[in-house]
Order: sequence, then structure tokens, then C-alpha cells
Amino acid sequence: MGGAVAAGLGLGFLAVLVIVLWISSPYPDSGPGGALHLAAGLWLLAHGTELVRYDTLSGLPAPVGMTPLLLVALPVLLMRRAARLGSAAEEDDEEVLPAGAVLSAVLCGYLAVGALVTVYAAGGPMSADPISAAWHIPLVAVLAAAGGVWGARGRPLGPLPSWLPGGVRKAAARPRYALALRAGAGGALVLLGGGALVVGASLAWHGAEVQASFLSLTGVWSGRFAVLLLALALIPNAMVWGAAYALGPGFALGAGVTATPLGFPGAPALPRFPLLAALPAEGPGTPLTWAAAGVPVVAGLAVGWFAVRRAREVSYGETALTAALGAVVCGLAMAGLSAASAGPLGSRRLSEFGPVWWTTGVAAFAWTAVLAVPVAVAVHAWRTRPAIGPAVGGADGDAEADGDGVVGVDDRWHDSGVREIRWAALRKAAGALVPDMAGSPPEPPAVPVVAVGPVGPVGPEAGAGAGAGAVVRGRRAVTVVSALDLDLDPGLLAAGAAGPGPVSVPLAPPVVGARVLARRKPPPE
Repeated sequence: MGGAVAAGLGLGFLAVLVIVLWISSPYPDSGPGGALHLAAGLWLLAHGTELVRYDTLSGLPAPVGMTPLLLVALPVLLMRRAARLGSAAEEDDEEVLPAGAVLSAVLCGYLAVGALVTVYAAGGPMSADPISAAWHIPLVAVLAAAGGVWGARGRPLGPLPSWLPGGVRKAAARPRYALALRAGAGGALVLLGGGALVVGASLAWHGAEVQASFLSLTGVWSGRFAVLLLALALIPNAMVWGAAYALGPGFALGAGVTATPLGFPGAPALPRFPLLAALPAEGPGTPLTWAAAGVPVVAGLAVGWFAVRRAREVSYGETALTAALGAVVCGLAMAGLSAASAGPLGSRRLSEFGPVWWTTGVAAFAWTAVLAVPVAVAVHAWRTRPAIGPAVGGADGDAEADGDGVVGVDDRWHDSGVREIRWAALRKAAGALVPDMAGSPPEPPAVPVVAVGPVGPVGPEAGAGAGAGAVVRGRRAVTVVSALDLDLDPGLLAAGAAGPGPVSVPLAPPVVGARVLARRKPPPE
């Protein structure tokens, strides 16, 4: 029932829209039956089904296969909503149906209505091609219903089905594939946005021609409203065409006519329509049309940026491979969109309209791969560059490294009062386990250790007598132990603090403590 209702809602919306335009038209050329047949044809066209128009001036059947991509959103959203409702439980204790059962049930209801609509549209002015309807309607329904079931399950990214080979499941779980999908999707979105920018700029440049074409089609408001709705439904197609134009292959405007940035030979058989009035002028390309090449350049940079992982252990080869896979995803996405946005508008000269899917896909892959791989490697090298700390040591501000090669921090930072606040916070968090040693600035602990012995300047004799518990780093010496005895005598701590050597304390189970470093006083002026 959910699938049947989703199909009925989409068909009813288009039927109401067509009936309203038919009623408001001052010169209707058919009755209500013709309007309903037209609504059924539009519903099939929204699924990508090719329609055939028999009432032509030449008497030859004319196919209509260009699908307005914005019209596809209507059945997709309704079918996705039906699948989500079927996957949700109405009561808290109600059992949720399996995903396969929901998917098959919703598809059965939707495809049953689709078969009836196909048979009904055969008696109208534009009947559906049975072979085209037999695979376009199930394809759209399956993809939309699968998206609805996946969304109702919380959009899980795994695990993959158990019937897949183990090697495939392990390979798909690698982070590179998720990053490649993100990078490819980002590149495709940049191309579509650039295509919209190209189309918008051309519409503004040819504003007078676009306005004249819109006003000359019809003189009544209902006809102009219908033309406006059709132009809005074709805006996503125009975005894909603009992206194909910027990539270089361009788009076909009839048999043997292609518009590219390098030139446009002209197409005298074009129908009068506002979007087609924004085509570039006939003749060779100009620097203004060549500037469209900046769109794929930005897309390649976007793919390279999104293909970089924020991890230092990733190699440069892995980053380059991820960027190349992102370019492949971008090319596949643009090839699919180009195939969906193109189609015939008639016979003979109007049999080819839109970009060629394989040339657009290859061009998108080539542009993004050439730019994304070096950009991704450069961004990865920049993000994993060695950290450079502030200068320490003398008055000249030169950096001074510790004995293990770690760049230290200027001791003047400890004179700002921040060290007392941090040390108090550490003591409060550790309770009574950390002795009160005023004047010893803390450092973020790498291991849970606590200093209990005396510290001081390090020299040749100090490094030799520090003992096993002393850590010598550059000009500092820190005596550490791995744990504290909870029953340690306070007198022992006092004696150790005053004595010349480190204090041996009994070991206890490890506790959370803090590393304490000695403050090296600046040399006298």
C-alpha cells in the first residue's frame, strides 16, 4: 500500500497541475482525457522513460527522451518516504520488518501502478516506449526505496553482506574508499556549481535574447507559466551541460553540432526556448569562453584537498592513490549525470541533445586526476611537517633542543603565573598523592610518574650521580619514580627533599601522578 500510494501521489500532483493549466488555457486543443494522458506521460518521463510523439508535421514518430532532472525528484522523494515509513515501527514493542521485506513490498505496490500508467498512456498523444519503461521505472524505484530503507536503519556504513568474499569486505573497510567517495563527490559538486555559474553568466549576457524568446512563445499567462515551469525543471540539466562545456567536450545541439569553449558552429534547427537563447555566439572561441576552464581546475583542487587524511602515519603513496580514486569517482558521477541529462527531442537533426556521457566522464577524470594527485601530496606534506617550537635559551632567541632532540619552551613563559594555576589543578586532581613542591612547574605527563627527589643544574658530575631514578635532559635533571607508597612517612619525604641524593621509596601499584621539571633560572644580567 505504501508503494502504491507513493505512485498515486506523484501521478495526482502532475494531473492536478496539468488540469489547472488546461482549464486556464484560452485555446485548449483536447478534452480532459487528453490532459490526463499528458499527465501520465509526464509521470513516466520523470522516471527517464522515453516517450514517442506520433502527431508530427512530417508524419514520422518523434522520440522525446530528455528527462527534466528536477522532475525526477518527485517520484524519488515519495518512494523514499514510503520505504522509510515501512521500515519504522508504530509502537515501541512492535517488531520492525526486515529490510528485504520492506523493499520488496514497496516495490510491488509501486511497480503495479507503474504498469497501469504505462498501459493508460499508450492511448494518449505521447505513449511510452515499453522497453524503456520496463527498466527505467524499476531502476528509479529500487534506488529510491533502498535509500529510504538505509535511512530508516540509521545510515549504517557496514558491515557488508556476508555473501561477499572476505577480501572484498576487508578492502572496502579501508579509510581510503570513504575518502575517495567524499573527494569525488566534492569534485562533482564543484563542477555542477561551476556549470550553474557558466549558465547564469550566459543568461545574464544574453538577457535581451532570453526575454524575447520567452515572450514570443505564447501571449497568455497560462502558457508563459507552463514555459517557466519547464525552464525551472530543466535547470539541473543546464548545470550538467554547463559543466560539460567547461570540461571541454561540450554538448550536442543536434546531429553534427557541438558547442565547446573552442567554438560553436551554430544550429539553425534549434527550437525557440529561453535556455537555448543563452548559447554562445557562432564562431571560434574567445578568451571569455576559454575562462570556463577555471571550473575543472577548481574541481581538481577540491578533490585533492578532500583526499588527504589527517594522520601522520599515512604514506605519500596512499594519499596519491586516494586522490586518484577520488578522480575516478568524480568521472563516474559526471558520466552518469551526463547520460541522465541528455536525450533526443525529435528525429533527424533533433535526435542528439546534450553531452556525450563517456567523453564527459573521461574529461572529468583527466582534469581532476592531473590536479588532485600533486595537490593531495603537497597538502599531506604540509600537514605532516615537523613542528617547530618557540625559541628557548639565551637572549638572542635561538631555539635550544634537549638531549633527546625535543625543542624546549622558553622558561620566561613560566614567569607569567600560568604554571602555578596548572600545578594547582594537577594537585587538586591527584589529591594527596602528589607532594606539595612549590616552585616546580609541571609539564604535560607522557607517563604517570611523580618527582620526589632533588633537582638542579646538570653537569658532568651531576649526570654521573643522578642514579637510576634520574632523567638527564639537556640542562635539567629530574628524579622520577613509577609509583608512590600510600603509607609513605612524611618525614622521609622531608629528609629526601633536604638531602643531597635521591630518596629510595617502596614501590606501590601505579597511580596517576604528574611529571615535575625543575625551573632553570635565567642567567644573571
